[in-house]
Amino acid sequence: MTDEELRERLAERLTGEGSLRTPSWRAAVRAVPRHEFLRGGFFEQVEGSVPTAWAPLLPDDPRWLERCYDDDSLVTQIAGTIVPGDVSGQIMRAPTSSSTMPGLVVRMLEDLQVDDNHHVLEIGTGTGYSTALLCHRLGDDLVTSVEVDENVSARARTALGQCGFAPNLIVGDGLVGCRDAAPYDRVIATCGLLSVPHELIEQTRPGGIILTTLCGWLYASELARLTVHEDGTASGRFLGGQISFMLARPQLPPPLGFLPDLDEGDERRATFGADAMDDWNTRFVAQLAAPSAQRVSLTHAGRAEQLFLDVDTGAWAALWEHDGEWMVRQGGPSRIWDAIEDHVTRWRAAGTPPLEQFEITLTSDQPTITWPRR
Repeated sequence: MTDEELRERLAERLTGEGSLRTPSWRAAVRAVPRHEFLRGGFFEQVEGSVPTAWAPLLPDDPRWLERCYDDDSLVTQIAGTIVPGDVSGQIMRAPTSSSTMPGLVVRMLEDLQVDDNHHVLEIGTGTGYSTALLCHRLGDDLVTSVEVDENVSARARTALGQCGFAPNLIVGDGLVGCRDAAPYDRVIATCGLLSVPHELIEQTRPGGIILTTLCGWLYASELARLTVHEDGTASGRFLGGQISFMLARPQLPPPLGFLPDLDEGDERRATFGADAMDDWNTRFVAQLAAPSAQRVSLTHAGRAEQLFLDVDTGAWAALWEHDGEWMVRQGGPSRIWDAIEDHVTRWRAAGTPPLEQFEITLTSDQPTITWPRR
C-alpha cells in the first residue's frame, strides 16, 4: 500500500474506534504522513525477552512503512541518547522517547477542544507528529512546542520542515512553559506529570484548558482536563482510559540509594496486601496518599517482600505474606502503609467511584484530588 492509502486506512480505523470524531482532525490525519517523523526508524520489543530487549526496525526493512501506520506507540530513543541507527542487534535499556500511538494522539487533540484561532502550547515535541497535526489544524503561527532533548527537537524540526510546517519550536524545560509566546488558549502535555507547575496555569488564558496526564511514582496515571480560572486556579476531572505516558524527565524518581534496615520498625497485620496495587484504580488512590513513594520487589529474611519507600523522607513499609495473611512493617518519620490503607478504605467505603468522577483542584503546583462521598 502507498503511504496515502495507509493514512486513509488509519483515519478510517480511528474514526471507527471513536478516537477521531471531527472533520478537522480527520483531515489532519489524512494529510500528515506519520512515516516522515519516523525516518530514523524505531525500536520493536523482542518477543519473549526477559528483561525486555529492543531491536531496531529501519526504513530499509519492507515492514517499516506499514508499521508506521499501525496504531502503536513506537519507541524512537533508548537510554536518553540511543537511536535505532546506533544499534546492531538488541539492546536492554529503558525507552526514553517514542511516537505515541495515533489513536491516543488524536483522542487527546479531540479532548483538547481546540477551536479556530486558538494558540496552543505543546509540552513534549517528540517526533513532531502531533505538532504537525496541530499545525495542519491551526496554522504554524498558533503552535508552540517545547522539547527538553535538543537532539529530539532537531529531528522533529527536520521532519516538520519536510512536511511544510514551521511552528515555534523551543528546546527547554516544558514544565516552565514558554512565557515569550504566552498567553495560550490550550496547553497539552505529551508526558506524564506528578503535578502541574503554576507557570503553565499563569501562561493560560482564563477559560483556557490544560490537558495533561497526572501520574506518580507508583505508575498509575490518568488524563486530566483542567480549566483555568480568573483567580489563577484551575479545576477539572479525569477523562478515563488509564492513559499512561513517560514521566517528564525533571520529575523522574530519584535513585533509591541505600535501603533502610528492614528489621527495624513497627509490625502488624495489614488490612490488605501489596497485591491490591495490581488494580490500576486502587494503585492511583494509594498514590494520592503516598505521592513520592516508590515500589520495589526484593527478598528479605528468606521471603519475597514488597517495599514502599519514600526517598525524600526516608519513610518505608515492607509487606509480605505469612500463613495466608499480609503483614506489614513500617519505619521512618511517617507510616506510609497506614496512609495508603486509610485512603483506599475510605475510597472503597464510597463505593469505589471510578477516576472519571474524581475532582481536581489546583491552587498550587500540587493538585488536590478528591472523590465523591456517599
